[in-house]
Amino acid sequence: MVKVIAVLACLLIVVMDATAGILGIKAEAAQNKVKQLRLWIFECKKPSHEAFILAAGAAIVLAVAHFLANLIGCIGCFKQNSAKSGAPTHLFSKTCCIILWIVVAVGLVLLVIGTLSNKESGSSCGLTHRHYLSYGGFACFAHALFAVAYIAITNAAA
Repeated sequence: MVKVIAVLACLLIVVMDATAGILGIKAEAAQNKVKQLRLWIFECKKPSHEAFILAAGAAIVLAVAHFLANLIGCIGCFKQNSAKSGAPTHLFSKTCCIILWIVVAVGLVLLVIGTLSNKESGSSCGLTHRHYLSYGGFACFAHALFAVAYIAITNAAA
C-alpha cells in the first residue's frame, strides 16, 4: 500500500513540477512582450502583470511540490532507518535529499526575483533580470527529477 502511495505521489510531484516549470517559462514569455529599453547590462522596463501572476503561481506550486516530496521522502526515510538498510542506499537517499533542497532553493530564488521585478510599481530601471523566470522554470523540471529519485530510493529501500 505504501509503495502505491509513493508512486502516486511521484506522479503528482512530476505533474506539479512540470506545471511550475511551464508557468515559469510562460512568465518569461509574458515578460518579454513588455517594452524594454536596454543598454549593456542596464535596462528600463514596465512590469508585466501577467508575468507576475504566472511567476507567483510557479513559485507556489514548486513550494507545494517540495513539501509533498519531503513529506513522502521522510516517511520512507523513517522506514529505511527502522529496516537498517544498506549504507549505499541510505547515502544515495541523503544525497538526493540535499540536492533536492539546493535545487528548490535556487529555483525559488530565481522565481521570486523574477516575480518581484514584475511587481506593479511603475517603470523600473536597473540591472537586467533577464531569463530568471525561465531558469527558475528549468529548476522546477530538475526538482521533479531529484524528487522522484529521492522518493523512489527511500521507499524502495524500506
